Amino acid sequence: MANGRKLRAFENLKRTIAGELHDDTFTRGRYATDASIYQMMPHGVVIPKNKDDISAAIAFCKDQGMALLPRGGGTSQCGQTVNHALVLDNTKYLNSILELDVKNQRCVVEPGIVLDELNRQLKPHGLWFPVDVSTGSRATIGGMVGNNSCGSRSIVYGTMRDNVKSIQAILANGSEMKFGAHSADEISNCGLFNSEQGLVNKLLEIGREESIEISTRFPDLMRRVGGYNLDALLPEGAKRGVWSDATVHGALNHPNLAHLLVGSEGTLAFSTEIELYLQPIPKNKVLGICHFPTFYQAMSATQSIVGLRPSAVELVDKNMIELSREIPLFKATVEEFVKGAPEALLLVEFAEPDQIANIRQLAKLKELMGDLGFFKSVIEVISLKEQRAIWEVRKAALNIMMSMRGDGKPISFIEDCAVELQDLAEFTDRLTNVFKKYDTSGTWYAHASVGCLHVRPILNLKQELDVKKMRSIAEKAFELVREYKGSHSGEHGDGLVRSEFHTKMFGKKVVSIFEKIKDQFDPNSRMNPGKIVRPFKMDDRSLMRYKPYYKHEKFSTTLDWSYWGSFGQAVEMCNNNGACRKLNSGVMCPSYMVTKNERDLTRGRANALRLAISGQLGPNALISDNMAQSMKLCVSCKGCKRECPTGVDMARMKIEFLFQY
Repeated sequence: MANGRKLRAFENLKRTIAGELHDDTFTRGRYATDASIYQMMPHGVVIPKNKDDISAAIAFCKDQGMALLPRGGGTSQCGQTVNHALVLDNTKYLNSILELDVKNQRCVVEPGIVLDELNRQLKPHGLWFPVDVSTGSRATIGGMVGNNSCGSRSIVYGTMRDNVKSIQAILANGSEMKFGAHSADEISNCGLFNSEQGLVNKLLEIGREESIEISTRFPDLMRRVGGYNLDALLPEGAKRGVWSDATVHGALNHPNLAHLLVGSEGTLAFSTEIELYLQPIPKNKVLGICHFPTFYQAMSATQSIVGLRPSAVELVDKNMIELSREIPLFKATVEEFVKGAPEALLLVEFAEPDQIANIRQLAKLKELMGDLGFFKSVIEVISLKEQRAIWEVRKAALNIMMSMRGDGKPISFIEDCAVELQDLAEFTDRLTNVFKKYDTSGTWYAHASVGCLHVRPILNLKQELDVKKMRSIAEKAFELVREYKGSHSGEHGDGLVRSEFHTKMFGKKVVSIFEKIKDQFDPNSRMNPGKIVRPFKMDDRSLMRYKPYYKHEKFSTTLDWSYWGSFGQAVEMCNNNGACRKLNSGVMCPSYMVTKNERDLTRGRANALRLAISGQLGPNALISDNMAQSMKLCVSCKGCKRECPTGVDMARMKIEFLFQY
């Protein structure tokens, strides 16, 4: 499509929609990255105000032969929310609760509503949505559906698919359809048009014909979010292993087509209304902080601790403890509740309705730790306020890791492999040895309770050598996962980084079924192409943030940036984690809280600076009027310096910009 034709088409679309359309280089650049290692420049960005805008954008992409990408908070770890596509950002306008049924504990929401905001509105009714991801201050429900998100308490509440009842969605052909559970009787009486009936029948036919292959090849783990949820199509419903006994959810007896959309990463349809199951807010909780002299011992003890039926068991390793001590926001909490110099901590929560029962379980935890040889190793935390402070440190774990200065960073590409608990200690030990083989190390944290630990080897992806190391480590890690019959994708999805490994993990037959599903929904591959099926290569540097030609333009600075190495390296401390998008706590970022524009938050400004100084926004971009507009509403409050987990100091960067400008 020629540029002139594209411009005319965009002008026509802009006149058609009630929302916003941006196709300037600066805005496109802000949406070219997420919290992964990747960067793909979109064709434009639509901020839809209503469902008609979404339909218009889908029709536009169909007419223009353009890909389309739904986007929430843009915090994906695997590159799900970047593509050469028309991006639709749901967060500014499509963020409401449409229905709330307190009695039956369910609600219907728009895709752009943020998890913490949803729970804030539910709290007066004594309810919450319990998929408590650590990025809840900016993660949208639509994004969580696309990713099949989990959370610290998935041992009790399951994954996103367990908590979604139905989804209203717009398909690539522009038709709208509701996806949910179907029994044999319902299929013939659900009021579908012929084309929709045909899609449902074909999907259920795939479930019947391929039931043995699906049941055989999918690992029996809660934390299996790779590929499409084909087991949602099984005639008797998805089979649930013994791991489900501890959850609040019952058995599934029918196919649920909404669960096929959960985890599909925007590749099948555009979710417009999402029906959720809600849970009562736990009134009582206690926390035991278990200290271990070695990491292996912490992993080995996890299975025994899970036997006490906790609501969460979360790992924090030595590296995380030391990095947390360096961050002013978390230092006091770490100093108060971490005793001595443990190699690892397990945060063990009990949340029974009866507080006496919780205290009793805490005593059993101390007894168990003593039986395992770890005497006086449990710090009891009864105060809810103190518990919240500790969980804030844990929730920020990923971003605390990313606070390392320099070009070497903890890189996300194998970080949520999942195995059964009895294999956890051995698996993590062997994977650590893989890191050593390639002269690197990893920081471990997260969901010990369900055998899903996040680990990021430290690599410098500006160097070709470390890109090759990344691929070698990934291949070795996934070999181990296969050996233990685990899941190579236990929480953060597939995106660009893991999709190409589906054939090795699931087999050619299952991947061919994935492709059948994709083609039923999206025969022309317009919906977020290159994810899950027919993928890109994970180590294709042309898709990465640091491409082979990446370098900073040289210029003299007025401030001393040597603490970070250089001005460019200070800007690169922003890893796009999106903590600056929070709306109801702290100071950061006041301009975004008012405008809800990506341009007007710390992340948007940092991306603009990084792209400008590396020559990706055209000549003299750093001193352009567009950059001035990016910086205009920064009030130099220093909120980001304290509250950004990676310590981005945009007020200081604005001084440097104004000097250059």
